[in-house]
Amino acid sequence: MDVLQLDVSGRPQAWLSAKDAAGLYANEAIAWTLGDPCFVLRGGIQRRTGLQSRLELHPIIAVHGTVPSRAWRQQPALSNPKLFARDRQVCAYCGGHFQWDDLTREHIVPTSRGGVDSWMNCITACRNCNGRKGNRTLNELSWQLYYLPYVPSLHEDMILRGRRILTDQMEFLLASVPANSRLRA
Repeated sequence: MDVLQLDVSGRPQAWLSAKDAAGLYANEAIAWTLGDPCFVLRGGIQRRTGLQSRLELHPIIAVHGTVPSRAWRQQPALSNPKLFARDRQVCAYCGGHFQWDDLTREHIVPTSRGGVDSWMNCITACRNCNGRKGNRTLNELSWQLYYLPYVPSLHEDMILRGRRILTDQMEFLLASVPANSRLRA
């Protein structure tokens, strides 16, 4: 179980382990929480009261302090798992749905022809289509894409990281995902 960490204004910062989240609770670094407690950590027996200590963790926590605004201007890091999730495991060339092992990162403009490794130049392709395309351009093959690439928002990026996301966390993140996002489909 991971806890979604936000800054005090509600912007996602990270996924935390229960241990890391407990450290923030213990250091009184939590500004506010969302959702019903989803995990309980039990400690030792207090000598004075005879009661066992308990710490209830919420699925979403906001920490005191802020992240510099320049940190939010950066694009999320591109990785194959996030790319395949963004594209819903659908080949942009043939439109087929494939298992992850049968997918590749495809550069619309091949890197050998000046294309860059970026969200806007990369799509998901099945191995067969990727091999057929080679280092040619779409115009040279008279091919069209089934969908267009896009740069995921920071809220989408938190979803694309492939964690087991609890309902409260997903609802929070989806509330800030653009209406036309493939993650809403």
